[in-house]
Amino acid sequence: MTGLPDHSPFSSTATGNGTRIGVVLSHGFTGSPHGLRAWAQSLADEGFAVRMPLLPGHGTSWQELARTRWTQWHGALDDAFLELDAQCDHVFAAGLSMGGALALRIAATRPVSGVILVNPGLVIDDPRAPLAGILKLVLKSTPAIANDILKPGMDEGAYPRTPVAAAHELNKMFKDTIRLLPRVTAPVRVFRSTVDHVVSDSSIMALRRGLTHAPLTLSSLENSYHVATLDHDAEEIFRGSADFIRTVLADTAAAHLQEGRP
Repeated sequence: MTGLPDHSPFSSTATGNGTRIGVVLSHGFTGSPHGLRAWAQSLADEGFAVRMPLLPGHGTSWQELARTRWTQWHGALDDAFLELDAQCDHVFAAGLSMGGALALRIAATRPVSGVILVNPGLVIDDPRAPLAGILKLVLKSTPAIANDILKPGMDEGAYPRTPVAAAHELNKMFKDTIRLLPRVTAPVRVFRSTVDHVVSDSSIMALRRGLTHAPLTLSSLENSYHVATLDHDAEEIFRGSADFIRTVLADTAAAHLQEGRP
């Protein structure tokens, strides 16, 4: 991918007549909207209203990220959801990696119609994770977790270092999100890379265990690594997201018709 990364937020309005559909979209840890911009644009091209904020501490420096709290990341996405909810008839939550966990938090606390996740993170397998709260006092950062992409020439524009203090916040957010998973009732669609060097299957196992009241559909991505929205299977994600949204809305309309509701 040529050119400088575009870290700016993404926003589009719903087009066409009829039901207004919104999608709130979240990028991942140490990343920015740059890695999901093509996904966001594909959703906008389908006529959906899209909001993808730049999460606090991202798109600037890893030192700034080290000064943020996970509640700020959630708050930014929640604000974006509320903006869409005021304008749309249905809102879906979507995200990549940590953004997937944030989308699940929205689904657990707000009336979303569905959830779309790409390689969602819920567990940090690094054995140092439980000690991050102490390590952050003596170790400011660790090597980057960026650019796990199979497709040559792609750059997600993430930070060159991972702040330990922010990793501590991430671990706390993951644990709290797993606690909330039973509250999710909207259908969940997951796109999962068969090879992912950042998020292990522990996160998918935690998702399966936690979604006790929501239908889960998982599709494998055979030709992509972690940042699949910039990888060979990106178009599959884009098409599958639009198809999932339309299927959920059709099923909802059919259920309302059967129940005699408008």
